[in-house]
Amino acid sequence: MNDDDKIPFTSHLDELRRRLIISFIAVAIGFAAAYGFKEYLFEILVRPLKLVMAEGDTLIFTNLPEAFFTYLKVAFLTGIGLASPVLIYQFWMFVAPGLYDKEKRMLLPIVFLSTLFFVGGALFGYFIVFPYGFEFFLGFATETIRPMPSMKEYLSFAAKLLLAFGVVFELPLVITFMAKLGLVTVPFLKRNRKYAVLLFFAGAAILTPPDVVTQVMMALPLMLLYEVSIVGARIFGRKPLDATDTEEDAPESRPPAE
Repeated sequence: MNDDDKIPFTSHLDELRRRLIISFIAVAIGFAAAYGFKEYLFEILVRPLKLVMAEGDTLIFTNLPEAFFTYLKVAFLTGIGLASPVLIYQFWMFVAPGLYDKEKRMLLPIVFLSTLFFVGGALFGYFIVFPYGFEFFLGFATETIRPMPSMKEYLSFAAKLLLAFGVVFELPLVITFMAKLGLVTVPFLKRNRKYAVLLFFAGAAILTPPDVVTQVMMALPLMLLYEVSIVGARIFGRKPLDATDTEEDAPESRPPAE
């Protein structure tokens, strides 16, 4: 292959800049749309905590600009969530030139499923983990110790957990895609199941607060998702006949040698 056939590095930088600009515009539009509903969005976010708080208890803010910046962050995070399909699509389109043609045909389903799994993970954290986790934390209150969570601390805590659950729920999609590319196989996944379980609990300890309840509530779904990943790898994984690719499948950035 001649050097003239290679895509210049500056072209990759231009493509990256274009994808980043589109992503920033999408987030800005999402932020603008969410800012008008910032108070309502924060009320939705704090609802699982309010359901387990004692009557009369409420959130506080400890410095004057805290509420303002908290609402800004809520709108920004919501904007990222609204723009997530665009962000995922831009990422995959950036790496698309390095993929074979049959791999490129998987991009749109991957974008859709990535968004679906991420939202599903965040909803699992919101509806399942939050109520039990908050009830556990507030259980340490006594007659002399009263919980007074601040807006900033709650937003940081809730956003971290929602993001963590959204990311870890991408596991079946990632493993299935790796199996489709031939990077992992079903026997490999089965053989290393015990190591995966160990990694799940270690990762849950890092991503969640330092308590056993939320760690277990993250690790257990990961174990189930790992089994789903094995099924996905079995169905969509690369077959022996797919081990070699024809020249028609070659990606644009990898032209055939002369």
